[in-house]
Amino acid sequence: MNEQTSTNKNCVKSGGSSICEVLQILGAKWAFLVLEELLNGPQRFKQLQRKISIVKTQSLTDTLRHLENNGLVLREVFPTVPISVEYSLTEKGKDFQSALKEMETWVQKWGNSAPAVESDVQSL
Repeated sequence: MNEQTSTNKNCVKSGGSSICEVLQILGAKWAFLVLEELLNGPQRFKQLQRKISIVKTQSLTDTLRHLENNGLVLREVFPTVPISVEYSLTEKGKDFQSALKEMETWVQKWGNSAPAVESDVQSL
C-alpha cells in the first residue's frame, strides 16, 4: 500500500479533519517541490525535471497528475510537432504560495540549523 492510500484510509477512520483534507490534496511525495517550482511560472515537463533533478521521471509524472486531479496544476497541450505540454498553477495552486512562505519561515526558525529546543528551554 502506498503512502497516499494509507493517508486516505487513516483520514477516513479518524472521521476526517482539515489537516487530513490537506494531506489528501498535497500528500504526494514531491508535491511541495513541484508547487514551489511552478510558482516561478509555467514550465514544460523536461524543464521541471531538470530543476527538480532529485525526483525520478515516474514520480514527477505521478505528482503532476495528482496535483492536476486536485485542481492545483493545469496541464496544457499545444498542437506543435512534436506536441508540447506545459504545466502551470491554477488559481488554487497559486493561493498555496502563502502557505509555502509560512513553511519557509518555520524552517528558518526550527530547521536543522536552528538551535535545539532543549537549549531554548534551559536558557529560561
